[in-house]
Amino acid sequence: QVQLVESGGGLVQAGGSLRLSCAASGRTFSSYTMGWFRQAPGKEREFVAAIRRSGITTNTVYADSVKGRFTIFRDNVKNTMYLQMNSLKPEDTAVYCCAVANGLIAIMSAERYYDYWGQGTQVTVSS
Repeated sequence: QVQLVESGGGLVQAGGSLRLSCAASGRTFSSYTMGWFRQAPGKEREFVAAIRRSGITTNTVYADSVKGRFTIFRDNVKNTMYLQMNSLKPEDTAVYCCAVANGLIAIMSAERYYDYWGQGTQVTVSS
């Protein structure tokens, strides 16, 4: 059984930075698609960023709202995925969840293709 545990959330002022972690256990992913999604109060869950690796090829994709500010990357040795968030804005406030798909998926932003989900970590950005 795959288990995902997020950490690194917290309260930060606008313009600040946070790094989220998503530790995976129960399985080692060689070829994979992993992603971050977020849900703000009263809003639907939305895609943030995703990373896909097949062999030596790694692809990343970002939501337009975070492009240039957020970076997704993975430490294969630690089986952990990260989301480096810089220049945070109040509108980034949300619960951030990581997700993993069994293998490679074409539409990395579509949450319906992900198979495993973490519980989430709260990120609050004050103005």
